[in-house]
Amino acid sequence: MKHVVLCAFVDDLDPAAIIADFASLATSVPSVHALEHGPNVSPEGLSDGFTHCFTVTFASAADRDAYLVDPVHLAFVERFRPTLAKILVVDYETASPQAD
Repeated sequence: MKHVVLCAFVDDLDPAAIIADFASLATSVPSVHALEHGPNVSPEGLSDGFTHCFTVTFASAADRDAYLVDPVHLAFVERFRPTLAKILVVDYETASPQAD
């Protein structure tokens, strides 16, 4: 199960601290299998203003569901929300099992 978060931060914000805060969920929320992130570097010009991507990997939908209500994640969301100009979240099941 993949949980993809695309975001654009508010103007004049240095997102380094909030990015580090998001990345820390990989070690502070037990149901997170892996977490990757990075800035948009696509040359296609189709980002619709989204500047950063986070991909959280879970072993199952049940693990994703546990993450969504985990107190550490919920506290992060409260800190994260004010930094966002916009956000898009998509979850999907991988077509075939992959080793991470």
